Amino acid sequence: MTAPATQAVRRRVTVRGTVQGVGFRPFVHRLATGLSLAGFVSNTANGVIVEVEGPPDRVADFCDRLATEPPPLAAVTGVGVEDLPVSGADDSFAIRATDDSPGRTHLPPDTATCAECLRDLADPADRRHRHPFVTCTHCGPRFTIATGMPYDRAVTTMTGFPMCSDCAREYGDPLDRRFHAQPVACPGCGPRLRLVPAAGSDVRPARDADALATARALLAAGRIVAVKGLGGYHLACDASDARAVETLRSRKARGGKPFAVMCADLDTVRRIAVLSAPELAALTSPRRPIVLLRRRAGLAPGVCPGSPHLGVMLPYTPLHTLLFGLPGDPPGPRVLVMTSGNRSGEPIVTDDDEALVRLAGLADAWLAHDRPIASPCDDSLLRVRADGTEQVLRRSRGYVPRPLRLPVPVRSALAVGGDLKNALCLGEGDHAWFGPHIGDMGDLTTLEAARRAEAHLRCLTGVAPEVVAADRHPGYHSARWAARLAGRAPVLVQHHHAHIASAMAEHGLDGTAPVIGVALDGTGYGDDGTVWGGEILLADYRGFRRYAHLAPAPLPGGDAGVANPCRLALARLWAAGLPWDAALPCVKACVSEELALLHRQLERGLACVATSSMGRLFDAVSSLVGVCHRAGYEAQAALELEAAAASAWDADAAAYAFAGDLDPAPVLSALVADLRRGTPAPVLAARFHRGVARAVAEICRRARRDTGLATVALSGGVFANALLEEECTRLLTGDGFAVLRHGEVPANDGGLALGQLVVAAHLRQEE
Repeated sequence: MTAPATQAVRRRVTVRGTVQGVGFRPFVHRLATGLSLAGFVSNTANGVIVEVEGPPDRVADFCDRLATEPPPLAAVTGVGVEDLPVSGADDSFAIRATDDSPGRTHLPPDTATCAECLRDLADPADRRHRHPFVTCTHCGPRFTIATGMPYDRAVTTMTGFPMCSDCAREYGDPLDRRFHAQPVACPGCGPRLRLVPAAGSDVRPARDADALATARALLAAGRIVAVKGLGGYHLACDASDARAVETLRSRKARGGKPFAVMCADLDTVRRIAVLSAPELAALTSPRRPIVLLRRRAGLAPGVCPGSPHLGVMLPYTPLHTLLFGLPGDPPGPRVLVMTSGNRSGEPIVTDDDEALVRLAGLADAWLAHDRPIASPCDDSLLRVRADGTEQVLRRSRGYVPRPLRLPVPVRSALAVGGDLKNALCLGEGDHAWFGPHIGDMGDLTTLEAARRAEAHLRCLTGVAPEVVAADRHPGYHSARWAARLAGRAPVLVQHHHAHIASAMAEHGLDGTAPVIGVALDGTGYGDDGTVWGGEILLADYRGFRRYAHLAPAPLPGGDAGVANPCRLALARLWAAGLPWDAALPCVKACVSEELALLHRQLERGLACVATSSMGRLFDAVSSLVGVCHRAGYEAQAALELEAAAASAWDADAAAYAFAGDLDPAPVLSALVADLRRGTPAPVLAARFHRGVARAVAEICRRARRDTGLATVALSGGVFANALLEEECTRLLTGDGFAVLRHGEVPANDGGLALGQLVVAAHLRQEE
């Protein structure tokens, strides 16, 4: 009841941030009624608006607690308070309908099933017992079901599921955990499961609980099941069944690329992997990413061949939990391979009819449901560093569309990223929004996925870009698409400049002072028309100067060369003036005709472009020391070289020395000499890693002497290499540098769009 007007105050409170789809209005209602305050709360496109009336001390307490005690999934970025005339007309506190006035608020990412919903799922007495879509205001889908803003059920893919009377009662009860939970449903009114067998299969179609039981039995029998998750389909099989794993690898044309796995519970994780406290925290966070862990035994060898690490995640939907089974269910696999539901090089499949076509021949059955997916969203991937900090390698489910705070305001802009590990980024004012991981822009299906992702992100953020930014590479599909979006030439940003700008923006630098940028990756179009990738830049947001770089060498055959590290090794030896000794592993890996053709190619410069790529040097050394000669997936040779180095890291502290500005000729010569002495490949790999780190540190010291700069930004896909990143950081911090390393924004091309965004904003400001 409202206090008399003479004893009361009334205030309008505007709460900004991630405050929709997180149970914020129910929280406000409970808080206000608990304090016996009157008024109302409503969603608007600008956030949550509250008008509250009552005694001054209780109103002040209410305003304080709005920001300090928000719901678990909320992220309050601002609270505005305005005094109003006392109304006296209110005698209760109400939740009003959503105001559709223009503006912007933030939608939360999809979130793993909360503990309360898991209890409901497992409780035979609960009406949602075994309901594959159990959810509440604290968990479940948001981004992948939202079709518009402000966030209400009418603008989600749940709009086709009218609530039954029981769900409607919960939805309207302020004391219920599902009060205004937009995805709320139950077995009587919610989405339905179905199992669709492959053509010609002896398996019978099934619905609901029978569909789950059949899928679990198929997995236990070594079959492959396409499982529809939050953001798309997975292809699943028993990770302990060697034949099933090899069948999936063969059908998907996966090569030797490691699979991610999903474990039923933490006890299972600990049986197959080493788990530290920070890794445990990352694994069990509401984001539920894939976390790279050091593996133990217990899985089929084909799950992660050639890698000491295993990508592990826990169930993050009720459907996943039920797939492993509740107590009393027939036994099934406790670890499942869970790989993206697509063919190699294609985007993840989300549409049910499309899944039956595009995954035909890959899956033995489809475990589907009838809730549409508004936007594809692949699993996020991260590793935990030795100091406990996280390095996100793929930023998608659980992170998107959570905004990043920009250190400088930008005009409304879209950055389209690059052609590899593509992820878009929209920005306006002091916020930037990444879209989900899309993948490699190599075909029409991926480009169409990018178009849909851009439209969905614009719809949810309200950003109408005035500026479009892209990579300078003239052959990139993403750059051509950007030109069509802009209707004119987009702002083109040099690849490695964007990498360094991305690290600067993530760390909140305003760009008034340049940094020493170390950009190491596999490929990037250089200003001189060659392939860059081993760059030391002096950079701010306005521009850069190439201070030093890896000495270039020919890249024979473009992509064909990248897939054959042995050819890269021979090209590096040729550039260094070193003979192709028949005893060298990289020479042995090539047939005589291949050697002759490559020699003519290098002599005549045919189909050879110069490259200063550090990623290609890692590939070359991997073959030179006998680790990997033919690559079946991106960065395979470098990853296996890192694994070899890690096994000898503590046994040998020597390092090879580069000459001058990152000239690897002395390193290659020393590697050849050590090979002839019979030095083991892991020792060679460790010495190479340390040599690269020491060369980087020495050039940064020289740049500091020349310029006075003492901040170093490390970026580019090569810094996904844990050994190299940790060693560079140790040497640089020990020498007094401030080191910027990526955290939530990927160091690889998945973070490129953020750098493009801030560089383009600065360039346009100067026009």
